[in-house]
Amino acid sequence: MAIHPQAGLLASHDLLVNLPELMSAYYLNKPTVTKNPDERVSFGTSGHRGSALSTSFNEHHILAIAQAIAEYRKSQNITGPLYLGKDTHALSEAAFQTTVSVLTANGVRVRTQLNGGYTPTPVISHAILTHNKQASGSDMSDGIVITPSHNPPEDGGIKYNSSKGGPADKDITDWVAKRANALLEADLQGVKRFSPNEVEASGLLEPFDFINHYVDDLANVLDMKAIADKKIRIGVDPMGGSGIHYWEPIAKKYGLDITVVNKEVDPTFRFVPRDKDGRIRMDCSSPYSMQGLLKLKDDFDIAVGNDPDYDRHGIVCSGFGLMNPNAYLAVAIEYLSQHRKQWPQKIQFGKTLVSSGMIDRVVDGLGRPLCEVPVGFKWYVEGMFNGTMAFGGEESAGASFLRKDASVWTTDKDGFIMALLAAEILAVTGQDPQTLYEAQVAKYGKPFYKRIDVAATPAQKALLGALDAKDVTQTELAGEDIVSALTHAPGNNAAIGGLKVSTKNGWFAARPSGTENVYKIYLESFISEEHLDELEKEAKALVDSVLAK
Repeated sequence: MAIHPQAGLLASHDLLVNLPELMSAYYLNKPTVTKNPDERVSFGTSGHRGSALSTSFNEHHILAIAQAIAEYRKSQNITGPLYLGKDTHALSEAAFQTTVSVLTANGVRVRTQLNGGYTPTPVISHAILTHNKQASGSDMSDGIVITPSHNPPEDGGIKYNSSKGGPADKDITDWVAKRANALLEADLQGVKRFSPNEVEASGLLEPFDFINHYVDDLANVLDMKAIADKKIRIGVDPMGGSGIHYWEPIAKKYGLDITVVNKEVDPTFRFVPRDKDGRIRMDCSSPYSMQGLLKLKDDFDIAVGNDPDYDRHGIVCSGFGLMNPNAYLAVAIEYLSQHRKQWPQKIQFGKTLVSSGMIDRVVDGLGRPLCEVPVGFKWYVEGMFNGTMAFGGEESAGASFLRKDASVWTTDKDGFIMALLAAEILAVTGQDPQTLYEAQVAKYGKPFYKRIDVAATPAQKALLGALDAKDVTQTELAGEDIVSALTHAPGNNAAIGGLKVSTKNGWFAARPSGTENVYKIYLESFISEEHLDELEKEAKALVDSVLAK
């Protein structure tokens, strides 16, 4: 994809989302799911997402999804409070109010931030887990987060977190989606809903101090004292997201030198520079979206950014700039394995199949077990919940890890702790994460990594998602022998919904997009850029040959 000429620059006023039009569409547009499949409820790796303007995220969708979740809770005898959070997207407030009206009408106790504030994804996970640690019987809790993550301002999203704190398993989300679509097909017959006055009178809406509950616990997962003692100067760009009101309490409680460089919240996200395709996208792993913070990189020892729901992180090192997400994952794993003395030696470190092979080499060099899973943080939930997996990370700049005592912290991605970990690493080692990554490159080799999109028909996408490893008959790739061809992840034998082919010094993975008529190819070479280009050429040819059969 060519880089847009305005990438990294602020959008002009005429390009900002029309908020009155967007909010009107949320209430006025009605999905016709029997005629338009794109308007159906569909849970991907991070919940149901869409836009009111395309009739894929509207009031009817949220009414149906909230009712389905209420019914699922009842079927599982979950009677504890549901922790409900929202981010700063325009559609999130409307969807939040819709969700509250349905849940309370179904007799669900709903805990929301005091004074109607925002609540990040990891904070909801943390609240669920700390509640359930003390709960007994049916008083178990679960949660919902209203967010489309880093998606553009006109988008909306909703995701369900189970009583284990993280993204619900596919069998749960499939059940919720099926029931929600049935309700939409029945013109919402069976949906219960309270008016605002009835919500207030119900006594089921319970204000909760999420901020202090989360902030007060951070010393159990991070070495906050080391950061304070070394006076690490931390710059923070909340990117207008849901964590904006957390940084001041963090700085005050732990005595940290934190400067929030942008305190604005605006649902147009007009202050976020345009991404590589020219759209506003609050992607803290993008050097284009992070231009505002990158201009200040030398004003701080460590600077960090997060997406609107704070499940992603962007790490900026003084004198260098924005770290590659894969590089930071590799450094975080090595540091944590060496400085969390209470973590068992045999505890696993998790990565997705499309994350860098540098992680494999680092984990092997540490003599630790690696668990490689398909894309989606839900695959880490069970291991982190029961304490058998110390760290779970995704190449898209999302990760979380256990408390110092090897018990669960969150089972969803936590942008706060990954951001603060960078400051801890600098405080404890005297070197920033980028410097430590360069040492890894000197030891394990330099990786060259890229991701591309290739046009594909729905039929081709379906074929790719159903491939068998036996469909790969060639024995070489880019001049090296093929050592593995996988359609199931080695860490848990779950289907990856595509194909990964590896050689000694390179690999590629291809998987269909869940939202576009393309398939994504991830590639990495430990030899050279030229070898990466050869991998790309032969990967496309290999996939084309398999799809042509």
